Amino acid sequence: MPPRPLAPIIFAAATAALVLFASVARATEPPPSGPLPEPPRTFTLKLEPGVAIPLTDPQSALFEVGGSQTLKALWSINRFMDVGPSASFMALAVEASPGVVGTAWTFGGSLRLKRPRDLPDNDRFHNVSPWLDVDLLYVRTGELDRPGFAAAAGLAVPIGKSRIFWLGPFVRYLQIVEQARTGFDAGDAKLLILGVSLDVGTSVERASAVATAAVADPRTVVVNKEIFSCPDRDKDDVGDAVDHCPDVAGPTDNWGCPTYKKVIVQRDKLELKEKLYFAWNQATLQEASFPVLDEVVQALNDNKSFRVQVEGHSSSEGGDERNQTLSEKRAGAVLDYLAAHGIAKERLISKGFGSSVPLDTNGTIAGRENNRRVEFVVNFIIVNDGSK
Repeated sequence: MPPRPLAPIIFAAATAALVLFASVARATEPPPSGPLPEPPRTFTLKLEPGVAIPLTDPQSALFEVGGSQTLKALWSINRFMDVGPSASFMALAVEASPGVVGTAWTFGGSLRLKRPRDLPDNDRFHNVSPWLDVDLLYVRTGELDRPGFAAAAGLAVPIGKSRIFWLGPFVRYLQIVEQARTGFDAGDAKLLILGVSLDVGTSVERASAVATAAVADPRTVVVNKEIFSCPDRDKDDVGDAVDHCPDVAGPTDNWGCPTYKKVIVQRDKLELKEKLYFAWNQATLQEASFPVLDEVVQALNDNKSFRVQVEGHSSSEGGDERNQTLSEKRAGAVLDYLAAHGIAKERLISKGFGSSVPLDTNGTIAGRENNRRVEFVVNFIIVNDGSK
């Protein structure tokens, strides 16, 4: 009786080990709270044990079903995309020669698209993260070096609130490009790999704090643990400590701010996506500026605690005194527009800087145009800090 192929046994043992490892890790998790947006360059180690199935001749006629193991080190570019190196090993038993195993090593780079893994705990899909990836590969089979590529799809399910571990099924298609050789089949080798993927990464950052009590008696240590949730005035699951818009609800991937088309709310300023336009050498706003300023009005109405300093800047053309006067008047014109559209004047300050704070070089026409600008700087006023 020929020996049983080792690959399915190895695959079953590896899968059981991954499930056991993830279950033990889940039992040691910290208390949960609302997740914060995932920062770039988050690292994930990806393990993929699987069953390898030859799809086409001559491989399907020569080899039995075998086993595969892939290892990937991935870094996030953003919430939807990861990149990094990959390596894998496959072993397939030779059908006509019991005990003989054909092997293949692959090395290359991987690009993965995924559903974000920092969604709120009450996500309707329970944070399940479908993913797709593609790999460009160098393949070593026996004494041959060949190119190859792979494409895969899978589902990842978080294990516990910390989301360090993600487990789920995957299917991968691998094609090894055959090179023309005398006496050998010229067709590419094509394989299907089915398995279970385990991702091990960084836990999601959460806005929480844990306080411990002091010692009540010198001979007895009593520690009381109490969990305090960060204040969240607008109830959008982004704590006030990191919420750029603490008075109005917004998605976590926009730091708790509503999504505006022409304005980005930062912690220290309102950043305009489009320039403001004035009449030549005057402080008169042109109509092209009105849609941008209308969104500024909306952002200030949404965030009642914002106090704004409007800063005007000019290029270096003309005299310093003229530039200073023009920048002050243009900043004042923007302030008047905001006030005329319902923003209380006590929340607004205007200031001109002339050409003293250039954004770009004044040596080119484009640079001087960039330096003619109006900036919004947000100052936060604490109405009641609890100390009185």
